[in-house]
Amino acid sequence: MSLRICLLAGAMCLPVAAPAHAQDDDETIVVTGAGLDATPSVIAYSTITIGQDQLQSTASGRIEDALSNIAGFQQFRRSDSRSSNPTAQGVTLRALSGNATSRALVLLDGVPMLDPFFGHVPLSALSPSQLEMIRVTRGGGSGPFGAGALAGTIELESIDAADLGLVRGQALVNDRGETELEASLAPQWDDGFAVASGRWDRGQGFWTAPEDQRTPASIRASYDSWSAGARLVQTLGPDLQLQLRGLAYDDDRSLRFDGAETTQNGQDLSLRLIGRGEWQFDILGYGQWRNFSNIVISSGTFNPVLDQRDTPASGLGGKVEVRPPLGWGHVLRLGADFRQSEGDLSEYRFNAFSGAANGSRFAGGTNSDLGLFVEHDWTIGMFLLTGGIRADRWSIRDGYHRNLAADGSVLEDSTYADRSGWDVSWRAGATADVARGVRLRGAAYTGLRLPTLNELYRPFVVFPVTTNANAQLSNERLEGYEAGVDVILSRDTDFSLTLFDNKVENAVANVTLTDTERQRQNLDAIHAQGVELGARVGGGPVTFFGTLTYTDAEVEASEVQAALDGNRPSQTPNWSASATLSWEPMDDWLLSATLRHVGAQFEGDQENDELPAATTLDMFARVPVTRDWSVVLRGENLFDEEILTRNQGGSIDLGVPRTVWAGLRYGY
Repeated sequence: MSLRICLLAGAMCLPVAAPAHAQDDDETIVVTGAGLDATPSVIAYSTITIGQDQLQSTASGRIEDALSNIAGFQQFRRSDSRSSNPTAQGVTLRALSGNATSRALVLLDGVPMLDPFFGHVPLSALSPSQLEMIRVTRGGGSGPFGAGALAGTIELESIDAADLGLVRGQALVNDRGETELEASLAPQWDDGFAVASGRWDRGQGFWTAPEDQRTPASIRASYDSWSAGARLVQTLGPDLQLQLRGLAYDDDRSLRFDGAETTQNGQDLSLRLIGRGEWQFDILGYGQWRNFSNIVISSGTFNPVLDQRDTPASGLGGKVEVRPPLGWGHVLRLGADFRQSEGDLSEYRFNAFSGAANGSRFAGGTNSDLGLFVEHDWTIGMFLLTGGIRADRWSIRDGYHRNLAADGSVLEDSTYADRSGWDVSWRAGATADVARGVRLRGAAYTGLRLPTLNELYRPFVVFPVTTNANAQLSNERLEGYEAGVDVILSRDTDFSLTLFDNKVENAVANVTLTDTERQRQNLDAIHAQGVELGARVGGGPVTFFGTLTYTDAEVEASEVQAALDGNRPSQTPNWSASATLSWEPMDDWLLSATLRHVGAQFEGDQENDELPAATTLDMFARVPVTRDWSVVLRGENLFDEEILTRNQGGSIDLGVPRTVWAGLRYGY
């Protein structure tokens, strides 16, 4: 059976899976593949959930599109996963800026999805059609893998076979002749199920260069990506379940100039054991193997100047969580988690005019984190008290950087001293049901994030600007608090308001040194204050889902970075909003429109090269033609708004133009 609990946490109703169990002989055993139930503490923080309807009705069919329904979610750039460099797909919340590395923790069925080397999320490999829901908790996180949840946690939960059906698939084509194909097979048996799924996206892409900046070497942002996943869920006993998951993907993109090819690929494997008895437990182990390559083309001669040929990386980790039975009103979580990331890069330079070899670079290292955590929720009548603490033993080790000239002579051969230490982070919150359907909440928290291998050791070029790594970067620390009110008028109608104040100390940023050189450095802090609004109105054929965020963020800097003090962080808008209006005129029909606005932001840290505000309209329609088949129409950016995704001294990249899709679905 499945249960649903509606929580006053901001436009949300959380699906929570009950244990698989045997019923009467004439009834069916239903097996779910979820983890342990969400704890009561989720209502103490600014939390919002995206359900299946929204996941399956995005205009682009991509996961970042669904996540953009939550104002304040952003990638480093406004590009989507068809037209951006994958390493720019770091995600954050609350406009806490960034440098293309994720400040939010992204979990898929409990497994961290951040790239072991770069810290970005492989968005093109994650299909919203294969998800039951996404739960987003904003603010510093504790608990499992909490060391990565500096700006919050994004939890992706896979859909079960019972909801998928035995066969599901779709095929679409857009007005540029690009295609999207996806299918899944989900057989069930008495005490388990399996899901095999695959997706293939390909297309010529759109022009990212404005017409007046195109050259004979300019090309569209073409893409060709596939992903394949498999999942096995097997009940081993009345309260014991085994979950096995595998994922493989490959993604090839061309960016701006002919020959500027970018590739990423990966293979993930995880094993999870869930116990839902009196002593509940969640034991998880995973391995990830990733690679990335990138060719940089000169914007002057249009010849290759840098071949980032090979960046193999691996991530290994796991967790153990136990929930002892303490009686009604208490939920206690005890556990430990471990993550290790290691990787290396090999890149080769070329003379922009002659094409001759101009040297090479090799760098890499290993990061690890062992976390011990405890959290306790205590419900006392109209009150909920929650608190947690974790201690992280982190290490940064085996770092090296070797730079060779064209003739093989050594320009630099550095090894860096190993570093390690303990950091303690915590969070605490409380709620009070002050009236029927009205809940007040407040929370305070701290957080931790280690710099990635990419930030520590890998320089990169967005021609003509070179951004250098910094092996001496310190860990980022978050201090924050928030207060809010949630109002539920009915099962389908609720509103939320949150005021927050978050400060990231030692924030890693790309700091400008000259017109053509930057370096990753620790700022004193990025301080963000703001307000978040959420609303969900439904229950009939017409529903509304909306979010709005205003964030006042500024850099706090001193000494050598004093010129940045008071500046708005790069890539950080003040305003963002999303509103979706849906109409179901009859069974299985769906018409929806999504209006989004992202405010103006700056390309870099000098408050120059503005990226203007952009407002877009997306639409989706599903029209059934038989019991199992339906026609799908999708429209992206129907206003054809010009979206600037990069502006470096007037060199501009553009986001997705008006795009119209049409196709068929089976089994949705």
